[in-house]
Amino acid sequence: MSATNDPLLDAVRGGVTTYDLGRPLYAGMPQSPNHPAYTHTLPRRHGDKVRPDGGSAANDLIFMGTHVGTHIDALAHVSHDGRLHGGADAAEACEGGVYPELGVHTIAPIVRRGVLLDVPATLGVECCAPAYEITPADLDATVRRQGVEPEPGDVILVRSGWGRHFADPDREVYIGGASGVPGVGEAGARWLAGRAPHAAGADTIAFECLAPGQGHSVLPAHRVLLVESGIYLIEAMDLDGLAAAGVHEFTFVLSPLPLFGATGSPVRPLALVSHG
Repeated sequence: MSATNDPLLDAVRGGVTTYDLGRPLYAGMPQSPNHPAYTHTLPRRHGDKVRPDGGSAANDLIFMGTHVGTHIDALAHVSHDGRLHGGADAAEACEGGVYPELGVHTIAPIVRRGVLLDVPATLGVECCAPAYEITPADLDATVRRQGVEPEPGDVILVRSGWGRHFADPDREVYIGGASGVPGVGEAGARWLAGRAPHAAGADTIAFECLAPGQGHSVLPAHRVLLVESGIYLIEAMDLDGLAAAGVHEFTFVLSPLPLFGATGSPVRPLALVSHG
């Protein structure tokens, strides 16, 4: 028997419920048109080469943008007036086709307190309306209803309910080009920045309120959170399981791929809730 006195191990031994907050990656999934689509193929299939003992193996080749599916935005992802977070010149920060200082490889693995703000539950609806802007008043009301106050360094996840459309046969529904997509605008982003989270996430294709027919033409929440505040953004999350279970506070775990100098990474974030 181990003599280690580790509260985290004790919690694991006592039982932990894991909520998978990531989306499956598959060809044809909804995504921003600004990024290369996910494709998958098998360059070698079983039987293409058979070993003397009868063994065979298959392998894969994938091609995708780093902002496709559930992913995290690095601070190199967005600039404003030619400047990245901290005032770095966006053009000069790119060296040899990579961002050595603000690339996704600089995001350390995240193990922090997570807080879910379930906005539709506060509004008394199943899903926020298309293009609905989640306001600071909505966020304040959600905090009061849930009784869980975000603290500096947390990961704050804002649920709009729009994630229910991810698996819609018409991928344009989730993208919301014609209808728009609910989410925080500039005011909501400033509310979040005022709580100084380490990262913020949402169940939408972009961490933004997207107006009908406007797509990603303006991204004020990205400017406020990434550029001005240095807060990482996680997009296209699956938050419905947490909401259905009434879980608003949990241990949040995420580790980006260490893609040197890249502007983002696909991720599979987890919410862990101890039974103890």
